[in-house]
Amino acid sequence: MFDINKFISKYITKRDKSLFIKDIEANRHQLEEAIRDKRVCVIGGAGSIGSSFIKALLPFRPSSLVVIDLSENGLVELTRDLRSTESMFLPDDYRTYTLDFADPLFEQLFLREKGFDIVANFSAHKHVRSERDTLSVQALIVNNVFKAKELMELLSKYPPKHFFCVSTDKAANPVNIMGASKLLMEKLVMSYCDRFPVTTARFANVAFSNGSLPDSWISRMMKKQPLVAPSDVMRYFVSPQESGEICMLACILGKSGEIFFPKLEQEQMTTFSAICDKFVEEFGYTKKEFSNENEARLYASQMKEGDKEYPVFYFKSDTTGEKDFEEFFVPGEKVDMESFTSLGVIKYNRHCTVDETSGHLTTLEYLFRSPECTKAGIVKTLCTILPNFEHEEKGKNLDQKM
Repeated sequence: MFDINKFISKYITKRDKSLFIKDIEANRHQLEEAIRDKRVCVIGGAGSIGSSFIKALLPFRPSSLVVIDLSENGLVELTRDLRSTESMFLPDDYRTYTLDFADPLFEQLFLREKGFDIVANFSAHKHVRSERDTLSVQALIVNNVFKAKELMELLSKYPPKHFFCVSTDKAANPVNIMGASKLLMEKLVMSYCDRFPVTTARFANVAFSNGSLPDSWISRMMKKQPLVAPSDVMRYFVSPQESGEICMLACILGKSGEIFFPKLEQEQMTTFSAICDKFVEEFGYTKKEFSNENEARLYASQMKEGDKEYPVFYFKSDTTGEKDFEEFFVPGEKVDMESFTSLGVIKYNRHCTVDETSGHLTTLEYLFRSPECTKAGIVKTLCTILPNFEHEEKGKNLDQKM
């Protein structure tokens, strides 16, 4: 039986305990006061990070939990998971809704509830592969930015005590449109800091998160398909549990306008191919490396029971938007490395007002409505809004790879 948590601990994070356990214990009283008997709404709560946030929050016993997600199946699995976990607290008022948070039905729900004490938003286009063409780029910007604007306006009617919106390390000096959209999202939500407390977090890859490359290895192996991984992409990783904890700590302990990130050392980075090597070994195989996709697929199709080698294809990254290295903050951002044991905090220095961010969205909306709108035109507009956005176009995206 594959113990995914044990595998992550042993081969990826190489930590026996959560990176954030000391900060949770040191601030337990404040967390309990802020969460116990409070009403919580989690948007995008069926995903990997959203569900991990819920699991980090529940031990502090909120009085109600409302979970919003577009994935009906994901909400079903979340409920099964929570109700099947030993000693997991779940409030009597636990509800799930298959809704888009920009849907009028969500607005109805929010207004009937007269808001929530804690609201966390994990709904986002998170994949670099979402950048393919003009329409796919518009879709990710609408979801990551335009809908966030609608949410902030709605929240202003019944301001929460804590609001959190997840970001990404790719928002620091972005080289892809997904990262640029999250940086613009940061500026947008932070422009509401005077209306209610707003925090966010940038963090590393979440090991085996839904839709991630490592997560795909499980289903590929069940289907007897070859495993693939880039050999030259070095990344930081946190466990699913840690991803939820950093978001909870940022949401509850952060001061309005702050961006949290994990303190990780460069030697903690690893490659996907190195993880894949261990994954293959975990299932009792020796890797058989191929130089192209066709040969790997052919070998996999001819595998017989009892074979001891498993096909893998490792490659050099050559697709649009892949950053050479990871960073959580950039020069000019004021960073606090002392307040927490395992977390750094970017102190917010306001650059945009609500009117200014609204103006940026109006510019993008006008562009989207133009029949002459192109991906290149969207990139050019984003570069004027975000001066440190340096898009890297390589003419190839991840959907063109196995």
